[in-house]
Amino acid sequence: MKELSYTPVRMDPEPARTKTKEVSSSLLVMTGVQGKVTEPGPTVTRCREYGDDLFSLSHPWSVYGITDEQVDTGLAGLRTQLAAQGWKITKDGKADSTAQSPEIYAENDSQGFAMVVTGRKQSATGGPMLLFKVISHCYRAESAAALDGEY
Repeated sequence: MKELSYTPVRMDPEPARTKTKEVSSSLLVMTGVQGKVTEPGPTVTRCREYGDDLFSLSHPWSVYGITDEQVDTGLAGLRTQLAAQGWKITKDGKADSTAQSPEIYAENDSQGFAMVVTGRKQSATGGPMLLFKVISHCYRAESAAALDGEY
């Protein structure tokens, strides 16, 4: 079994979901962009390689119904605000894709989260949006059975 570089915090899935939603909300505020936000919440993924009672949360979401200018404004807001909120930008550049959309990777070790945001501008396949993926460190559930049925 692999070892983590940190000690997992003891937390059950529901409070961990709430915390992940709070982190996502704070990232939205940092963008300074008003738009429509996708609804699905964080999902549970077991960290089985580290232990049966460990899990992390993944929260993919996006802001849409915005303009190309708001994509730029949102990314600039994140670049300015992330460090002030305890985040460390680990990559700020272009996505490895045909479109080469701008993307930012950042980590917040004190809160136990990482995130990536991609700025997509108007194209033939869709409107402008900011696409986020927020991922938590692994948490330790009360037991492996406490994770049964979680999604």
